[in-house]
Amino acid sequence: MVLPIVVGVDGSEPSLRAADWAADEAALRGAPLRLVYASRWEQYEGAALAQELDTLSRQITAEDIVGAAAQRARLRQADVKSTTEVLPDEPEQALVREGNEAAALVLGTRGRSGLVEMLLGSVSLTVAAHAGCPVIVVRGSHDNQVRAGTRGRVVVGVGERGTDSAALRFAVREAKLRHATLDAVRAWRCPAHETTDHPLLSGESARLHEQHAAEVLERALKDAPAEVDLRRRTVEGPARRVLQAASYEADLLVVGARRNPGHLGLQLGRVAHALLHHSACAVAVVPERA
Repeated sequence: MVLPIVVGVDGSEPSLRAADWAADEAALRGAPLRLVYASRWEQYEGAALAQELDTLSRQITAEDIVGAAAQRARLRQADVKSTTEVLPDEPEQALVREGNEAAALVLGTRGRSGLVEMLLGSVSLTVAAHAGCPVIVVRGSHDNQVRAGTRGRVVVGVGERGTDSAALRFAVREAKLRHATLDAVRAWRCPAHETTDHPLLSGESARLHEQHAAEVLERALKDAPAEVDLRRRTVEGPARRVLQAASYEADLLVVGARRNPGHLGLQLGRVAHALLHHSACAVAVVPERA
């Protein structure tokens, strides 16, 4: 059974861009597309939504929203089978639940709140922090269009998990599907206390940290498929800044987020949290089991 690509829609321009991305993702995977609207979204994104659509019935408004998004997806990818669903639930809960039977969830940066779109909406942030499947938040375009594969590059942040990394496996698959270069990046830093008064000279200390980063990267990528165009990079600096800089040259940035069963707070980590707010391209947050 091929799991669907699920996209959350609410009638806003960011959610329409998400529907574009989701349609492309479904076409790449040969998967069905499921467009979902949570009918209580207005509580979070503003009552102006119903007024803008000028309808009297909330249910009719919801059907209009998913219908318009489905039509747009069909125009973009005519061969992708799509279904729509209106769910009478809180949007965060509905989408996290949908993720239990999805190959991936796709969301826009935010809905119709009237706030600055560069900031991430609470729904997208919460879903990315709790979903059991990869969550792709579509960023980087503000003209209501998604252009597939314009840069031909997928970037993945490589951590200490090595070949056990779900994020790395996801990134490899995305690069293969897109026939894109996979840019595997390992950030490293020389601790501040390791200065010239340390037994090791500062330059030698930095070299050792960089060498360790290269070794971690090599171990993580030792089983990467030969058909993937792979680029290895070690970069000095905080991981969130290194990966944010890399996002300007990418179509998709992939990061892992450790999930701790029983933990009720946001389960993202500082790096993923920062990139969801500031990446120049779409961000895929892939859950990593503790």
